[in-house]
Amino acid sequence: MKEGTKTTITKYAVCFGIEALIAFLVIWSKGFFTDSTAVNIQILSDAFFVPGILMTLLAGMLYVSSEGALIGIGFVLRNVVLTFIPMGRAKHELYADYRERKMSEAKQNNDSCILVSGLVFLSLGIIFTLIWYIKFYNI
Repeated sequence: MKEGTKTTITKYAVCFGIEALIAFLVIWSKGFFTDSTAVNIQILSDAFFVPGILMTLLAGMLYVSSEGALIGIGFVLRNVVLTFIPMGRAKHELYADYRERKMSEAKQNNDSCILVSGLVFLSLGIIFTLIWYIKFYNI
């Protein structure tokens, strides 16, 4: 097996493992086997929705961060800290130089495994919600 394929499979396995652990903790905390079928389907819906939305939001945050949207916040925080350090203002650099340096230091990662696994768990949560809505929701 190629090294790249092995790495990709490992990344997906770790993502699905983390999400399965979160789903198990949600199921365990709500007491899955103690209620009726309708409540159990709601618990399954929550158990798959929570890790799905967390990982999807994490993937979005990683994408935004890799595009350089948070560099301005880092620049401001750095300058605030340098203000309180004696002779810290001597290390001041312009925002354009700071942004160029940070973008050159940033490595481009392919973190699609986080997004894909998050969307899989999110879709499972939506499916369980639809099953509950169709079978058990009484108007």
